[in-house]
Amino acid sequence: MTPRGRGPPPGAIYGPPYAGSPYAPADPGTTVRTNGLAVTSMVLGILWLYWIGSILALVLGYVAKRQIDESRGWQSGRGMAIAGIVLGWVGVGFLVLTLLILIVASASDDSLLRIVTPS
Repeated sequence: MTPRGRGPPPGAIYGPPYAGSPYAPADPGTTVRTNGLAVTSMVLGILWLYWIGSILALVLGYVAKRQIDESRGWQSGRGMAIAGIVLGWVGVGFLVLTLLILIVASASDDSLLRIVTPS
């Protein structure tokens, strides 16, 4: 039983303090750099640039994610790379949806042409 006013000894309840991230660089004097492809992937995913940006966001996002994973903690930006990948897939999904709508509309008695072109 502990005396009144004193808590348990340090580490008795919560365990030893956290030692640090296993992904931190080996040399504490160096800085972690953000991967430029990850930033570019996220920006292109946001801008989409008529779906070319979405496709580039996918390619650059996957390349950046692989580079970050292989850097053993020397590069950051994995979240931005994943955001670029997700936004790229969203853009590709909208491209497929748009193409399907155009195909269905053109197959059904040229109704799309009447909507798009004024009489």
